Amino acid sequence: MDVTGRIKKIDETKEYGSNGFRKREIVITTDEQYPQHILIEFTQDKCALLDNYQVGQDVKISINLRGREWINPEGEAKYFNSLNGWRIEAAQSSTPPPMSPPENLEQIENTLDDNEPDDLPF
Repeated sequence: MDVTGRIKKIDETKEYGSNGFRKREIVITTDEQYPQHILIEFTQDKCALLDNYQVGQDVKISINLRGREWINPEGEAKYFNSLNGWRIEAAQSSTPPPMSPPENLEQIENTLDDNEPDDLPF
């Protein structure tokens, strides 16, 4: 699954526990009618993938959706979801490049004259 948007925030890599688990979080804002701020986690060796990106950049991130169950001390089951990033790349612009204007009016007239006569009834 892919998520695209503009980078709002990139955290530093943080290390947890004595086993050296590393995690780095990024927040992207989607470009839609109701923009969403999506938190995505990169873990272990994937943390370094964020080094070449900066706030304000448009990106596409490939993610895996993860869920887990946790039983609290009262015996109730709680459920958590996370988005784990495994690839990031600069987003491709979907806007076509602007067309260059004609050099002069004569070029436009010549183009129109080359077309077949208009035989539409209106």
